[in-house]
This record gives sequence, structure tokens and C-alpha cells, in this order.
Amino acid sequence: MAYVVTESCIKCKFTDCVDVCPVDCFHEGPNFLVIDPDECIDCTLCVPECPAEAIFAEDDVPDTQRAFIALNAELAKAWPTIVERKDPLPDADEWNGRADKLKYLER
Repeated sequence: MAYVVTESCIKCKFTDCVDVCPVDCFHEGPNFLVIDPDECIDCTLCVPECPAEAIFAEDDVPDTQRAFIALNAELAKAWPTIVERKDPLPDADEWNGRADKLKYLER
């Protein structure tokens, strides 16, 4: 079972999770992060580090966010690995906690 980044990350892209990942399974897009399910070792270290509370165990992804399981797998193949923490997006605090952000996902 891998961990999954869900909608809460869109337009925030906090990278605190990247710093604690022992296997570098995070991949970075323009305004979102994803986890490569083939690389994730289910260590749970990233979950408490996410200020947006966007990371869930695959079995615990809310029903309204289940599409993000496939989306993480798809985008992890296309996006580069991120291995160091970066500053969040400039307006991340304004977007943190907002719902219905999938339409803002940049590929």
C-alpha cells in the first residue's frame, strides 16, 4: 500500500514531506506533488509533515479523492523527482484548506 497526495496539495505545494522521505518517492509538478506508488515504502513519515493534510494511505483516501490514486501513479511517471524541500507556492497559505481545486491542477 502506497501513500497518495490528494487535492489539498494543489496550489499549495508545501514540500516539508520531501525532506523526510527516505526513498525520494515524491515527484514535482508546477503546482502539485505526487508520490510514486512503486517507490513508496509506506513509512508514514510524510503524513504528519504536510501542512495541507493532503497525504493519505491508499486505503484511507477519502471517497471523493479516490481519483488521486491513479493520478499520482500517472504523474509520477511524467514529473521529475524532488529530493529537497523548497519554498511553497507564493500564495499557498491563501489556497490551503480550500476545496474543489482539481480544476487548477497544472500538468
